[in-house]
Amino acid sequence: MYRLSEKGERIREMFTDIAPRYDFLNRLLSFGIDRRWRRIAVNSIKCSDGGRVLDVATGTGDVALEIARQTPPSVSIVGVDFSEGMVHLGREKVATSPYASRITMEIAPCEAIPFPDNTFDSVTIAFGIRNVVDRRQGLSEMLRVLKPGGRAVILEFSTPRSTLFKNIYYFYFLKVLPVVGGLFSRFSAYKYLPDSVMEFPPQEEFVALMASVGFRATAYRDLTFGIATIYTGEKTA
Repeated sequence: MYRLSEKGERIREMFTDIAPRYDFLNRLLSFGIDRRWRRIAVNSIKCSDGGRVLDVATGTGDVALEIARQTPPSVSIVGVDFSEGMVHLGREKVATSPYASRITMEIAPCEAIPFPDNTFDSVTIAFGIRNVVDRRQGLSEMLRVLKPGGRAVILEFSTPRSTLFKNIYYFYFLKVLPVVGGLFSRFSAYKYLPDSVMEFPPQEEFVALMASVGFRATAYRDLTFGIATIYTGEKTA
């Protein structure tokens, strides 16, 4: 059984603590733009009738539900997350959706995905890869469970390139967001969010990391002035 590092355990505990207000604060702090980002990311997956898609760091299931909305009824979706609190809320959300029969959710970290090799048509992870302590291992696991020719789609926060917009973004992200988040949840968690984004590698460096573990046809696409980025990579057919 995979053992999280001390840092990984702290991050898991933090997400379990903020789970009850997680969806509300996502909408509030992103002004609802996060929904559009998820729709665009899911539109990039590869999947055929009767296929399977894995959503890693699924949280409360927003991406898993979006995958279900955009794919044929024959497609099944599995969500995994290392936070039991997130998975519990996600299962409740899925159970009240029209897609309950198509989505299952399990507790597992990205670094130890509990499925055999070559299982999924696509693997997604939204706003979660920066929380994976052993990022190389996490990407390797995502590649392992993909079928040959399958695609990984990674949505993550990034740093805007425009100096003017970057300054506005930094002010909101570093000064406003932690305070607002702290009013409704844990201040430390919403202080961690911008810190973790600032520590995430630039787009070119991250696609190079994807390529180094074996992904081919790696690419990225910036969204909303570079606030978020979609990364894609495929497994050799």
